[in-house]
Amino acid sequence: MDQSVAIQETLAEGEYCIIAVQGALCEGESRQSRLLGLVRYRPERGGQEHALFLYTHRRMAVTGDDVSLDQIVPISRDFALEEVSLDGEVYFLGSDVTVQLDTAELSLVFQLPFGSQTRTFLQEVARACPGFNPTALDPKFLWLSRYRRKEPEPEPPTPRGWNSAQGTRPGRSGIGGGGSSFDESRPDGKGLLVDQSSWGQDKPENLLPRQNKSKSEITDMVRSSTITVSDKAHILSMQKFGLRDTIVKSHLMQKEEDYTYIQNFRFFVGTYNVNGQSPKECLQPWLSHGIQAPDVYCVGFQELDLSKEAFFFHDTPKEEEWFKAVSEGLHPDAKYAKVKLIRLVGIMLLLYVKQEHAAYISEVEAETVGTGIMGRMGNKGGVAIRFQFHNTSICVVNSHLAAHTEEYERRNQDYKDICSRMQFRQVDPSLPPLTISKHDVILWLGDLNYRIEELDVEKVKKLIEEKAFQTLYANDQLRAQVAAKAVFEGFNEGELTFQPTYKYDTGSDDWDTSDKCRAPAWCDRVLWKGKNITQLSYQSHMALKTSDHKPVSSVFDIGVRVVNEELYRKTLEEIVRSLDKMENDSIPSVSLSKREFCFQNVKYMQLQIESFTIRNGQVPCQFEFINKPDEESYCKQWLSANPSRGFLLPDSAIEIELELFVNKTTATKLNSGEDKIEDILVLHLDRGKDYFLSVSGNYLPSCFGSPIHTLCYMKEPILDLPLESIRELTLMQLQTEDDGSQLERPMDIPKELLMMVDYLYRNAIQQEDLFQQPGLRLEFEHIRDCLDTGMIDTLCILQTFTRARVYVCVNMRKRVCIEKTLQL
Repeated sequence: MDQSVAIQETLAEGEYCIIAVQGALCEGESRQSRLLGLVRYRPERGGQEHALFLYTHRRMAVTGDDVSLDQIVPISRDFALEEVSLDGEVYFLGSDVTVQLDTAELSLVFQLPFGSQTRTFLQEVARACPGFNPTALDPKFLWLSRYRRKEPEPEPPTPRGWNSAQGTRPGRSGIGGGGSSFDESRPDGKGLLVDQSSWGQDKPENLLPRQNKSKSEITDMVRSSTITVSDKAHILSMQKFGLRDTIVKSHLMQKEEDYTYIQNFRFFVGTYNVNGQSPKECLQPWLSHGIQAPDVYCVGFQELDLSKEAFFFHDTPKEEEWFKAVSEGLHPDAKYAKVKLIRLVGIMLLLYVKQEHAAYISEVEAETVGTGIMGRMGNKGGVAIRFQFHNTSICVVNSHLAAHTEEYERRNQDYKDICSRMQFRQVDPSLPPLTISKHDVILWLGDLNYRIEELDVEKVKKLIEEKAFQTLYANDQLRAQVAAKAVFEGFNEGELTFQPTYKYDTGSDDWDTSDKCRAPAWCDRVLWKGKNITQLSYQSHMALKTSDHKPVSSVFDIGVRVVNEELYRKTLEEIVRSLDKMENDSIPSVSLSKREFCFQNVKYMQLQIESFTIRNGQVPCQFEFINKPDEESYCKQWLSANPSRGFLLPDSAIEIELELFVNKTTATKLNSGEDKIEDILVLHLDRGKDYFLSVSGNYLPSCFGSPIHTLCYMKEPILDLPLESIRELTLMQLQTEDDGSQLERPMDIPKELLMMVDYLYRNAIQQEDLFQQPGLRLEFEHIRDCLDTGMIDTLCILQTFTRARVYVCVNMRKRVCIEKTLQL
């Protein structure tokens, strides 16, 4: 449910709750539930400001009446939110996210649930930080003045524990301080806010500066200094495997036996229906007496809290009480790390491992399924934790199924609902969710509530006194339903050598003496499914008398696949080599008949062609000439490849022609030396490598493509001039007579134009339709060479000569117009 709706109801106009997340405020060993809301406000001066609103609440927040404002933390430039580890806490992927909030005035620590909501919340807070956007205006937080206390209060002593980090001054009010320290005039009258000196128009010099502190001063196990972004939460949005990695992983799974060996680890599995009671006695007789220190503890509870508040409200103090009792009851000969705690109303499951095994726990996920009222509520149902231990996937399920003797079909349906609806997301979000059955080892514990039928109460009690447990077991509902394959198909259960665990008078070992006088039954059970599992013990613990149930425990040796690092490396190398060979065999490869091309004596408007052959290998391929970095085309304007792209079948070949052609667009830069006949072509094969082709050559300058004013300065044919002179004249700006230039006076018209007009006057004055017929390319090339060399007497063809004259005359008219303009 989106609890930001409830927060929004408490806000003033113009304030908007972007996102909310429920977490726990940590102070020493205490955990207090808080609802954290990220609130945005847009001041009239522009921009936007943000603050974290912290609310206390007794229930799942649906409306504004369900929450009470406890504190506001403005997100100013000194605000930081860092992911940390608590002292002695061992990190597991999938465990809750612990973050420390620091400002110049305050230091708080929260535990947030692992999941996409937390990830999104942290990312939104990161974006809200003024430091995230250096162009943002400094926030003033005038809008928060309505929440301020009227009277300043003396600073309290430093809070206990690690809630205030070293080097950080605590806030001026205790966490969730009493009502007397707040402004009762708040408009909605509900929650109230401690004072913060950074609000309003307080100047920076009036603030206590946030002291610089190293990560080690905050905690010895800080994992990230990135503002607010939790790596553990962020991993949900990251795709872990690419295509190649997925193939490698698949091959590794197929060859798992080649690089792993079976090693037994001891698992303790316990279940206890506590009938809504608080812990009143030490749990060591159940959890650690008379056994070796287990490697893994799986401890489940049912009916943690039977109050109506526990059903309708989200929190119960019983969770913390029983968690503490279990932690104190673990085997004293080993140190344990909590991996995960998951609770649905009164159904709770705890997972611990020895600290030396923590590094081999990964991919931890937890989910809940309610099967109670309307088939969805949490008074009945199941909770589960799945994880990877070395190379073995394990799923632990704790369930509380429907009650009453006659309701065995309802219990069957509860089991089926839990199996079908319990789904765990995978690290790679592109993969489908995992169900319970998709694990190597499944441990199922809980108050399954199956009863003993067809025997009256007195007969059951008499058989118990006679320890005729096999006779009783023959009438056990769970045995009958498993035999009928209605539930727990493929699961195993140890022999029941202990008396039924339900129902006793609380505080004694006496059977139920109430008016209902419930018949004794083995309600509390432990089942398992998987390979390499050996049950070492299966028993009840009569010494504990807190509840009307007796706790049950089972100890297993479970064979877990452990990786031999050397064999793993060899197997991985073999797989990678095999993939490399396969990939190399499928990579297109071609041979080129030529890679260097030299175009000699390139002339204006004269096409030159060089060709080469691409011969394909055994893999079909697609080829294309591609652009080089920061270039718009795969080649220069005067060059082209034909074809520039194509497809080749195996063992086929294609001839590529490189065409070099200089026209009026490209001639000027070649004349001036700004461009040269030099280029590199990149021939790219799809899924293959690139081939580089070198193009070089020399260009013969021509009067064609040269500016008119440049030609006026050329007293000699252009091909008789040094290249440097041609370059200088071409790049020279248009000069006037009075500009003080030291250059020799230019000719009035280019000599090339004069030569053509003179030739036409002497040889073609009588020619009819002199300018109406198009010329031929060969004739044009002859005219170009005559003009560039000054050998005009060799001309003998009139039509093309006339066409060339028209071209030059047009350019001449342009020059005359320019000169007249300059003279004006």
